[in-house]
Amino acid sequence: MGDYFRALFFRASVINSSLYFKDSLLMKKNTIDFDIIYNRQGTGSLKYDKYKGRDIIPMWVADMDFQAPEAVRNALRKRIDHGIFGYSVATDEINAVVSKRLRSFYGWHIEKDWIVWLPGLVEALNIISRLVRADEQIITFVPAYPPFIDGPRYADRKLITAPLLFDNGRYTFDLEKFEKAITPKTKLFILCNPHNPVGRVYDADELRAVADICLKNNILVCSDEIHCELILSDKKHIPFATLSKRTEDNSITLLSPAKTFNLAGLNCGFAVIPNAEIRKRFVRVKVGIAPPSVNALGFVACQAAYSDCEEWKKSLLEYLKENKRIVYDFVNNKLSPLSMIDVEATYLAWIDVRKLNVPDPVKFFEQAGVGLSDGREFRVDGFVRLNFGCPRKILLEALERMKQAVMQKKTDNQFPITK
Repeated sequence: MGDYFRALFFRASVINSSLYFKDSLLMKKNTIDFDIIYNRQGTGSLKYDKYKGRDIIPMWVADMDFQAPEAVRNALRKRIDHGIFGYSVATDEINAVVSKRLRSFYGWHIEKDWIVWLPGLVEALNIISRLVRADEQIITFVPAYPPFIDGPRYADRKLITAPLLFDNGRYTFDLEKFEKAITPKTKLFILCNPHNPVGRVYDADELRAVADICLKNNILVCSDEIHCELILSDKKHIPFATLSKRTEDNSITLLSPAKTFNLAGLNCGFAVIPNAEIRKRFVRVKVGIAPPSVNALGFVACQAAYSDCEEWKKSLLEYLKENKRIVYDFVNNKLSPLSMIDVEATYLAWIDVRKLNVPDPVKFFEQAGVGLSDGREFRVDGFVRLNFGCPRKILLEALERMKQAVMQKKTDNQFPITK
């Protein structure tokens, strides 16, 4: 491991040895410090163990390097002190918390019976892929979150894709190609709203246009909205189901506190399914695919996150906005010929590396000490995805390593300097 990264994690090991002291100190100061670096090595972290023993900064999978909110950790401690971890069910209190949140944030009034609790949204995508018959089709836009691709494949269902349209510096739906790709056998559309990996917050007109096509062709819509509270622009998230009564009745909405509050390892999410017949089919297919009970600690963390962590979330968003600005400016001004568009939501930068002219851009940057996600996993060549949900010192070090690699390639005259 390089000297710089080793020094970061030495500091982190000191921090980890006095977590409770640090927690009480932060409470006294009433501050939230996202600059603190925690050593995640040796914790069974998917993100870090991928590069175990190698001097590579992991910026690939979408989890953040920040502790969960204090209120969540306190709720978990209290539940752990109870000491009994039998099978768990959703309480009336947690269902009420979810209903209140959707009502207050989006004006969406839901019934508690519409909520189907899940151990995660990837499992939900596997369930949803089985709602169509074996001879029917599923459609999505690319680039696409990889489980959108994998879910249909695991279910032995045919997936068809339509490209997003890059227009005037932003991605949007290519409605013409979407309609052209649809066949009489297309029965399910999987939407990512906000979009991972391109970071779009779709507006009402965009969503209505694609909704109208789905309604006209009798296509059920599954809207994955896990990033809906990670808005880094002045735009507002619009749940697909709230467009009209018809779209609500023709939709499955996937939600979870996992991304916003960094709780992915606690395995807790839910689907909101207003249509009773669709909900019945979903629950029936769920049997045998997903565990019958959500993680007991996941329920506790979800309720605490949705009830007591708004100030923490506001601070997080301000921190992420500055990280976004740093990445955007650095990539577009110091990493030519790489480029990226503005990120309206998520903590993920979608970076165009086509002009870098290397056969494997992920391997290229791994050799420079930075681990990124490969655009080919999202069904698009020539792009990488960078997770900037981390302390700023780590982010700046990763960007500097990328810069040194690009500069070295320029020095070697291996590609022309183009804008």
